[in-house]
Amino acid sequence: MSGRGDRGRGRGAGRGRGEPPRGGGPPTGAQRGGAPQQTSRGSSPSSRGPAPGSRGGPAPRGQPRGGPPAQVAPPPVAAPPLGPATLDKRISTIAKSVENFSKLPKTPEHPLRPGFGTSGTPIVVRANFFALKFAKNLIIHEYKIQITPKTDTARLKGRIIESLEASPQYAKYKPFVAHDKSERMVAARALPQPLIVEVAFLEEGETTAQPNAKKFSIEITKTGELDTNDLTKHVDGDPASRDVEIGPLVSALNLIVQTSSARNGVRVGRNRHFFGPAQGTLSSGVEAWRGYFASVRPVWKTMMVNINVCMTAFIEEQNMADAIMNFQRGSHGGMPSLGQMFGKSPLRVRTQHLGYKKGVWAITQKTATQQTFPCEELGGVVTVADFFKRKHNRTLRYPNLPLLNIGNAKKPNYVPAELCDIIRGLPYRGRLNDQQTSNMLRAALRTPEENSKLIRGDGFAKLGITPGSEHDTLKNFGITIDQQMAVVPARILLPPGLTYGNNSRPRVADGSWNLTEVKFHRGGNIGRLTVLIVREQNRPHPWQGPEDQGMWDFIKAFANRCRTAGIVVSSERPNVVPTSPLPPGGPNDPSRSAALRVIKERLNGFATMNPRPPLVLVILNNRDNYIYPGIKRIGDVELGIHTVCMQLDKAIGRGDPKKMDQYFSNVCLKVNTKLGGINHKLDAKDLKWLQEKKTMVVGADVTHPGPTSADGTPSLAAVVASVDSDFVQFPASMELQASKEEMIQNFTGMMIERLKLYEARSKGLPERVILFRDGVSEGQFDKVLVDELPQITEAFRKVYKEKKKPQLMICICGKRHHARFYPDTPANATRNGNTKPGTVVDKGIGDVYRFDFYLQAHAGLQGTVKATHYTVVYDEIGLSADTIQLGTHSQSYSYVRATKAVSLVPPAYYADLACERGRLYLNDLFNLGAEKASSVGSVKKDKDEQKKDVYDACVQGWGEGIHERVKNSMFYI
Repeated sequence: MSGRGDRGRGRGAGRGRGEPPRGGGPPTGAQRGGAPQQTSRGSSPSSRGPAPGSRGGPAPRGQPRGGPPAQVAPPPVAAPPLGPATLDKRISTIAKSVENFSKLPKTPEHPLRPGFGTSGTPIVVRANFFALKFAKNLIIHEYKIQITPKTDTARLKGRIIESLEASPQYAKYKPFVAHDKSERMVAARALPQPLIVEVAFLEEGETTAQPNAKKFSIEITKTGELDTNDLTKHVDGDPASRDVEIGPLVSALNLIVQTSSARNGVRVGRNRHFFGPAQGTLSSGVEAWRGYFASVRPVWKTMMVNINVCMTAFIEEQNMADAIMNFQRGSHGGMPSLGQMFGKSPLRVRTQHLGYKKGVWAITQKTATQQTFPCEELGGVVTVADFFKRKHNRTLRYPNLPLLNIGNAKKPNYVPAELCDIIRGLPYRGRLNDQQTSNMLRAALRTPEENSKLIRGDGFAKLGITPGSEHDTLKNFGITIDQQMAVVPARILLPPGLTYGNNSRPRVADGSWNLTEVKFHRGGNIGRLTVLIVREQNRPHPWQGPEDQGMWDFIKAFANRCRTAGIVVSSERPNVVPTSPLPPGGPNDPSRSAALRVIKERLNGFATMNPRPPLVLVILNNRDNYIYPGIKRIGDVELGIHTVCMQLDKAIGRGDPKKMDQYFSNVCLKVNTKLGGINHKLDAKDLKWLQEKKTMVVGADVTHPGPTSADGTPSLAAVVASVDSDFVQFPASMELQASKEEMIQNFTGMMIERLKLYEARSKGLPERVILFRDGVSEGQFDKVLVDELPQITEAFRKVYKEKKKPQLMICICGKRHHARFYPDTPANATRNGNTKPGTVVDKGIGDVYRFDFYLQAHAGLQGTVKATHYTVVYDEIGLSADTIQLGTHSQSYSYVRATKAVSLVPPAYYADLACERGRLYLNDLFNLGAEKASSVGSVKKDKDEQKKDVYDACVQGWGEGIHERVKNSMFYI
């Protein structure tokens, strides 16, 4: 749900049963014996009538709508009992791999594993990995699928392949093959050549093709054979087999394992399949579906299948008029757009008057009584409402709702919303709002025990790999999957030592501590407290005027909390300035530009004061989609003044003084960091690995336009780096770059900026640079070395010149994985059944050759905790496994915004925060652009021109980037 690298699905479809030709209407007069062309769909002799059960409009509340009945959840599938937590015999031989590696020449690129960690309390854990076995010398035959006539639409290709599977001519091959519903097929035995199958197109839900169904020719051509012995050599740790290309073999096994789920579920992404019914409604026409991730992975001495439970949002199957009216009943009102309702989700509907399925291009801004078109058959220009009354005998119940355009911009095809039912199984590609996100988290919340049982019970059944009843394809390839989770060794690392002011030490328990009776290690100086109170015109405010005692008590309490924490606050009366009631938004000012002008005027007044306040506390009634982002842009980019926002409803709305104090404490952490203070430090022993030589620690990340971004919005890269020997302050460099480009394009420039600031603050350049790179998938590790490493070394060349260049290590941080760990006994578990903070796993389920490990530094408070996967892809320093694991664990306790260990090493976390802050500066296009770019009739340029305009607007809006006054601080915290 986070906005990174979102993929959309292809739009469009071929003509199925009763579907008229593409292009905006029924057949022309030449095609239909003189019937006129029209923009609303007409009938044809081959068209279907209304869908069974359809009623020509939304059903009254509580009654079923047209279309298929709602699914009923089947009884849960029981999980088999867990066996004893006994380590696999293969683990005892794993140390030999390191012995073999140590004899090989060392290279910095993709360093071989230097060893395994030994620090910490040894334990064993179960992992959601299941051993996959296949016959020795198994040969997998590989084929290419070619469809004639050719189509490039992914959805249509999938339907054609599904039509192939229903063909009697293909039936004898089906149990022995697996495919990707597009171009690739693998088989357990050789298929006859040539193999050409003629199929009639089947629409979704059909079992028999219609007489007029479109015909396709599918040619299946052999391209080669895959020898699984290559995989066996690779997982045996043979260094000579390390670089053998095993990708095609692994992906072939994935196709085989996922055959059943691909046929019975809805695929989202590469390895996730989802199955109805919904697990809960998220609100506003969106529901939660449960699915399962399954991916084959090579590990030491075997292949394994990583299986996990996952959740995602789907669009509810409902009448489109219902969906629009429910949306209008919310806070939005007016005529909605597709972007507002569904983000960039490809929407498909089944029409009730003809029964065909089509993608929705847009929701119009005109109603059925307003939209007209020429219709010769009916005597001239008619409204859409009149056409459906006279042509289809349909009197519209909701003639004033907007229409759906199921054609396109050039050839629109208008259908009333009440005659369209959203089809089942459409993933929601929009951005979940706060309520939907909260509901999704509740729907996804499962204890580790529940998660484990779902995987081994319902998951195995849905994936078709339940032992004894595996799907035919799996059996015919001779593949079996163990029903027991892998049992692997792990260790629990002790927390590092922490110090606050006056060398006070908090008590760390379960990865967290509190600020009671401790002061910051070094407090910043805020001087006279400066406060801006933002008042909304249409929202009641608890403070009635400038002398409201409640307001002054609140501000005084916050100032005292700052002093208690060690921040210097002047005894002068705080400078409190309220805004006038802000102009509300609306159709004429959707971005609230008038309100932001008022706020900027007040903030500019502070920025021009003498002395200039180092920070402004901004008190908001609540956080919305425009005011908060606008404040951050005004402060960070336009005026160069630090702002810290406080949400009044969170601070005082709970009525609990302890909770208010906790809220104030959290705000103080941000305030002190922005002022250049030090909240807390790690003990010297825990910093030794970084302080042995002058070291700069770097974090880097890229954020991409998501489902709520306008097409053409650029990606945004951030690089943060330490500037002191305490590794507390991490200023940031930020740059726009090409849209959805994962690799950082100006790494050289940003690294130069970071190195020069380090040199200025630390009186010299670093001897070592340790980079934690976030947001890179395993398939992109090589791209980091090819695209980003040369830029980093170029920065070293330009800054160091003739001096000795620093040693470099690059470690990739992965959070988007599906590895989960389960304690073997209650003694090794937290109260909620999760593994304990400090759990590290580097044996048994990691890469055979790479230097990688899983570290869970934090406490899992709810649900099933997830570790971070760290992989060293470049290493000139030569740190041992213990050093990097202990060091990364200790650093996880140094995050400045919390009094607890965090799940991601802070430099990478900070880079992610900087990226998210950058999105706010271009809020209209980055976060809310899809809503604005989807209005009908306003686009006159082609898509490439539109994208360029959006990109250029972002570059212009970005300007010079972060203001000079704040750029060398942690402004993004």
